[in-house]
Amino acid sequence: MEKIKQNAFVKKVGFNRIILVLVMLVMYLSFGLLTGGKFFGMSRIMDTMNYVYFLGFLSLGVTFVIATGGIDFSIGPVMFCCALVSGYSFLTHGIPMAAALILSVVIGLLFGIFNGYLVAYWKIPPFIVSMAKGIAAVFTKTQSVSWPQSSDANGWYRNFVKAGNVPTGLIIFLAAAIICGVVLNKTKAGRYILCLGSNKEAVRLSGVDVKKWEMLAYVICGILVGIAAIFYVGAYTTVQPGYGDQYNNEAIAGCVMGGTSMAGGLASIGGTVIGVLIISLLQQGILALGFSKDYQFIITGIIVIAAVYADVSARRRKN
Repeated sequence: MEKIKQNAFVKKVGFNRIILVLVMLVMYLSFGLLTGGKFFGMSRIMDTMNYVYFLGFLSLGVTFVIATGGIDFSIGPVMFCCALVSGYSFLTHGIPMAAALILSVVIGLLFGIFNGYLVAYWKIPPFIVSMAKGIAAVFTKTQSVSWPQSSDANGWYRNFVKAGNVPTGLIIFLAAAIICGVVLNKTKAGRYILCLGSNKEAVRLSGVDVKKWEMLAYVICGILVGIAAIFYVGAYTTVQPGYGDQYNNEAIAGCVMGGTSMAGGLASIGGTVIGVLIISLLQQGILALGFSKDYQFIITGIIVIAAVYADVSARRRKN
């Protein structure tokens, strides 16, 4: 095993990432065989990818937060709030579709600023889950919002998910992941965010404004959550108030499974991408086998516990 880990290719790609890819392939083949080959159909693949896009942006965002040693259980409800408020503004108040999409990102940004300020400057744990739900419910008068279909003149935004036979959603998501990877690993902001998770007090004593960089992690997360809302409505059309919590654990599971430490200081954007693919594949596989989504919640919870335990054990061995 040690010889394999020391292989030049394995060291460059990452042993854990290779294992995750193998797990994903085994899952895909297993679901295919258990469903008599139905899981290999293109429709099931597209359903999986639709889930990947919005969950992927949520996971990319929360990766920055977890890297600081923090956590954010508001990402799912905030995503729904972005989709509801911007969609309702388009349908009821007549703002252009382009403005509605920008509004979705702006709402996510505002939540990120607010959340980050509370955490970084007031030392208050994130608690705006109910606030996001309340704002969405009040603004839409507790009504669901249905975004335009592809056949509608304003349905052009769906090209962000799929344009003809081109999986534009996958291209945009991977491009965003590359940008996030560069920001996290190649910029001063990213290095400070990771350092905060490793030893915030040491960073503070070195003269760094830790509050600013901690807040930035939540701001980046908020922007990506606003983008996630666009991809959610691009795939599923209708959004209902009061939902979104179910996606928190899935997004966090994708991060932790991919190698981001819940203790902070260690994060992998590439690992997050693979983790999201596994979670999305699991979601579709459970549905294909005829089980309810409740089973996915249970399995996702087990995955989070196992990943956190593995992370804690690894840190103990290093210490």
